[in-house]
Amino acid sequence: MYRPPPRWYLWTAFGVALAIHLTAVALAQKREAVAVELPPQPPQVVEATLAPPEATPPPEDIPLPEPPPPPEIKPEFVEERTPPPRPPPSAQQPKFTPIKAAALSMSQAKALAVYNPRPPYPYEARAHKIMGSGVITVEVDPASGNVTNASVTQSIGNSILDDAAVSTFRRWRFRPGSVSKVRIPITFTMTGASY
Repeated sequence: MYRPPPRWYLWTAFGVALAIHLTAVALAQKREAVAVELPPQPPQVVEATLAPPEATPPPEDIPLPEPPPPPEIKPEFVEERTPPPRPPPSAQQPKFTPIKAAALSMSQAKALAVYNPRPPYPYEARAHKIMGSGVITVEVDPASGNVTNASVTQSIGNSILDDAAVSTFRRWRFRPGSVSKVRIPITFTMTGASY
């Protein structure tokens, strides 16, 4: 097991280091700078004569190469002069015939759904072990496939579960022109929601 050394070791080491430093400072102050005198030297004069610059021959005329011809500039965008194609008249456009809700099974509705998130099992209902089954009716805009309304046809047995199912089914999206109304049976168990 490790034992720290006694404190007097630390203070002794500190005192020795301090004494060494103070001795070094004292010795440095005792030494005086010794001035050395040099005999005076006479000033030296250097004479220099500048030689005339050598005549440099004139540069030879170097013929410059001819510049290349300018590149042919083509416009990046050419505007079309033809008019855009006309849309077909409204009489020729196919009309969507939504599938009736009575003839649609739940598996067919799931197949036609583009976006169909599963309803979450609310924490409060799970904590109280609330379970049940019910039916939610969803009305769909046939042109866009968006759900316009979701309502409880048969209650699940608890308003928390009803609200969770209705709010989730309102976010569903179907293929445009596929359905107008869907009845969705839903069951909440402890393992989650199933429909």
